[in-house]
Amino acid sequence: MESPSPSPQPLPESHAAQIVADVGGTFARLAWSCGDGRTPRIEGFRRYRCADHASLSSILADFAGERAGPGCGAVVAIAGLLRGDVLVNANLPWPVAVESTRQQAGLHSLQLINDFEAVALAIPHVRADALVALHGSGDPTTAWPALVLGPGTGLGAALRFADGARPVLASEVGHSALSAGTALELDVLRLLLQRWDHVDNERVLSGTGMLNLYQCLCQLRGASAHWDDTEALLAAAHRGDDPLAHETVHMFCGWLGSFVGDLAIAFGARAVYLAGGVSAHIAPFLPDSPFVARFLNKGVLASVLQQVPVWRVEHGELGVLGAAAWNASVAR
Repeated sequence: MESPSPSPQPLPESHAAQIVADVGGTFARLAWSCGDGRTPRIEGFRRYRCADHASLSSILADFAGERAGPGCGAVVAIAGLLRGDVLVNANLPWPVAVESTRQQAGLHSLQLINDFEAVALAIPHVRADALVALHGSGDPTTAWPALVLGPGTGLGAALRFADGARPVLASEVGHSALSAGTALELDVLRLLLQRWDHVDNERVLSGTGMLNLYQCLCQLRGASAHWDDTEALLAAAHRGDDPLAHETVHMFCGWLGSFVGDLAIAFGARAVYLAGGVSAHIAPFLPDSPFVARFLNKGVLASVLQQVPVWRVEHGELGVLGAAAWNASVAR
């Protein structure tokens, strides 16, 4: 069921109303794009739980309602990779095909872009007070290229350049192989390899992956698993009454820090922005976790990473704002 929304407002004053959306495995966030073609702005923000709807088209049609005109289109930031007309994605509750979705939603046009491409496009428009320093300088001046990544239902990442015709390099690095950096991580990886032939980063560094990590730790410690969903696991860790739940989140933070350091080296990033829904949930644990130590633990390149600031972004509408930024760039 969709979250409560404010009373309908007038459509943005533009040649045609445009829906901008950020669709993940758990939630779809939608708004109307407005602005002058240079600065993206959004209004009428609304959130839907994906599992409560039969398809992406039903969400888009519900949001459009009677407000959409005949020229209404949509730009949807969505996790996955387009293969022709079909989206390849492991975390959505329903399949997505572009043309059938457009027709069923009653839209004039539909554009799908990578979800973390949208997040990266939004970074230059994030206010300084939405950035929390995890490592490095407290000055939020952006340095390029910037690595933008984050765990949610899955794990996304993109590289943002200062400018150019293609300012963002999107990736599917969440599906690349998971790398272990400690003896305990190796033990966890061995257990995961008994379940899957290919263990990718999402198997640990995501919301569902955190539960996989917890189950492995329970098996290694000879303990019974008390939690069967990530929300309950995180709640137990926050309460502090379950040592294994706390260890899971602590270990997750360290493993994530190592992964971020690997990507920063691989991409030559000069700044890192950590986004994603799970990042917000683990925020209280990050300062006292091994996140920064593992980020820096890269041998001779540790001194290079010392100069790379890492920020956590406190902004719940980044993907929607990025879709609006994409739409604004096209409208120029």
